[in-house]
Amino acid sequence: MKPAAVFLAALLVAATGADAQTVPASREQMRLTFAPVARQVAPAVVNIYTKRVVRAAASPMFADPFFRRFFGDVPGMGMTRERVQNSLGSGVLVGADGTVVTNHHVIKDADEVTVVLSDRREFEARIVGSDERTDLAVVKIESKGETFPTLILGDSDKIEVGDLVLAIGNPFGVGQTVTQGIVSALARTNVGVSDFRSFIQTDAAINPGNSGGALVDIDGRLIGINTAIYSKDGGSNGIGFAIPTALVKNVVAGISKGGKVVRPWLGAGGQAVTSDLAQALKLPRPLGVLVNNVYRDSPAAKAGLQIGDVIVAVQGREVDDPEGLRFRLATLQVGGDTQLTVLRSGAEKQISVRLIAPPETPPRDQTELSGRNPFGGATVVNINPALAEEIGINSGLSGVMVLGVRRGSVAHRLGVQPGDLILRINEKPVASVADVKAAVSGERPRWAITINRNGETMTQVIEG
Repeated sequence: MKPAAVFLAALLVAATGADAQTVPASREQMRLTFAPVARQVAPAVVNIYTKRVVRAAASPMFADPFFRRFFGDVPGMGMTRERVQNSLGSGVLVGADGTVVTNHHVIKDADEVTVVLSDRREFEARIVGSDERTDLAVVKIESKGETFPTLILGDSDKIEVGDLVLAIGNPFGVGQTVTQGIVSALARTNVGVSDFRSFIQTDAAINPGNSGGALVDIDGRLIGINTAIYSKDGGSNGIGFAIPTALVKNVVAGISKGGKVVRPWLGAGGQAVTSDLAQALKLPRPLGVLVNNVYRDSPAAKAGLQIGDVIVAVQGREVDDPEGLRFRLATLQVGGDTQLTVLRSGAEKQISVRLIAPPETPPRDQTELSGRNPFGGATVVNINPALAEEIGINSGLSGVMVLGVRRGSVAHRLGVQPGDLILRINEKPVASVADVKAAVSGERPRWAITINRNGETMTQVIEG
């Protein structure tokens, strides 16, 4: 027997187990096709077309300061005209009643949504809800009792690097297209596409218009929603990202039930374990999240989590960094318990944590301030965990935050910005909206305000 034949025979013998994975050993095997999978999946992948009506100045010349300076106001200068913006994307039917999951950015600000099936039938659809932080949305086909084909949601936690996958969508609006590749990487958290980052990376060709389409395994099960590409010119460079179904399931369920997603609140924060930290903590390798904050009365505090603990897994699923921890928690539903695997003083511990919704304490007391003071025209709010979750800020923050600033107001002219934390007014600390309202009541010849903006504390003195 020739050496090559002996090597091939050895490969075949080694791959005789129940979960055998083999290379093609004959011409017939090499002629295998993905057509059956594509035929099975294609009816449940849809094209999505949206329309948005925007208003613009009747002529851009009217907005030109040079024109206005020399010609003043002319008839029709304030007139606007309507313009229709069209966009396209893809979606996946996950409910026989016409429930479609897609990307938030596909249907954002849309006035009309049209869903086109693979058989070219068109249906009007309504937006059920959208979750910008995960870049996922749910739309519902408006039909009378019709049953639609659906995709089975697979378990994205079971896929491995190297697995074959198919990407199906509507790239560049050319129509439904199937591309094939492999899973290139898992748990990519350094992609700034959404707040909950743990993407499946694939080299299956994904292009503009594929957003919201399906990433399926070779059994035709949905394992991800295609959402982004890494590209310098807008075309596919073989690096695409999909939102895993582990997250998709919870988001779709939340939006379908109540129109919004409620994610569990842990009430603890931390940092990624670097090589230096791992060495200092005597860990075998960099892994997990080093806890540096545990908030009072939070689920983490009640469960006994401590500062200095290293969270290495949630429900047995390994976490590498804070983004991975947030992703794992986001895949769980409020109301149950979860197991955290924690390293404490070199020993491994299992901690059971109750999964609750972020609390609305203290009450937000959202208020638009008025009067001749530095915050006149600013909308302020008490920070609580529920608000922090909604707008994507550190849930451990407390105090008063500027939520919005009315254009042309005193606060706007002074440069007050949404997201500013109000620390002191006239050297007096403020801890609540009530404190701010009391501090700005009445007129004063001089104001001194101290705010924190993006981690930097600034004091400004304003003469009344």
